[in-house]
Amino acid sequence: MDLARRHGLSAQAIRNYERDGVIPPAERTSTGYRAYGEAHMAAVGAFLALALAYGHGPAAVIMRAVLAGDLETAFATIDAGHARLIRDRETLTAVEAATDVLKKGDAPRAARPLPVGALAHRLGVTPATLRKWEQAGILVPARDRVSHQRLYSADDVRDADLAHLLRRGGYGLPHIATVLDQVRTAGSPEALAVSLTDWRARLIGRGQAMLTAAARLSDFVALDPSSGRGRT
Repeated sequence: MDLARRHGLSAQAIRNYERDGVIPPAERTSTGYRAYGEAHMAAVGAFLALALAYGHGPAAVIMRAVLAGDLETAFATIDAGHARLIRDRETLTAVEAATDVLKKGDAPRAARPLPVGALAHRLGVTPATLRKWEQAGILVPARDRVSHQRLYSADDVRDADLAHLLRRGGYGLPHIATVLDQVRTAGSPEALAVSLTDWRARLIGRGQAMLTAAARLSDFVALDPSSGRGRT
């Protein structure tokens, strides 16, 4: 099947795409064989590019919507993908800011575990704020075995200092939770900096993939697939 070969796919993959409604239905020859034309070639190219940029699920939603003539749903799904990329870039910026603080050692480390009241006083916030941060996954304090009181270790205090800094910078709790998870997972400012380089490269790659997907989808939409034209 020429359509499959030109995209490096199997004939079964093309049939699956048709079954799933992400490419137009094939025409049938007098002998019953499937016949694919220009619209199918453009549809496969658009779907593959969209899947790379947004994931297979959103790509399928976009293609089915376009084939149904529902461009509003298609574009809304694309907009949601771009919004996610924007949030990821904002989170990356927040993590980079945290890394700079860690490298400079601007956040002094507590010599011993602090109770919730002492940490709240240190930051100039209320204990309720610290509990809210804990619920968001930003802080993970231990508990005293006897009193069950929250105790914040030196690393917890560091995390609280970073969270406070990022909150003043206008970042939301979900972003800050992601930042702190990155800090804990990396284990050191140096390791975190290396992971951020790879993270930024992936975000750039996603942006480039979105550009390519936009071009492929535009080519397909220009064929007016919802009307059935463009098939040969």
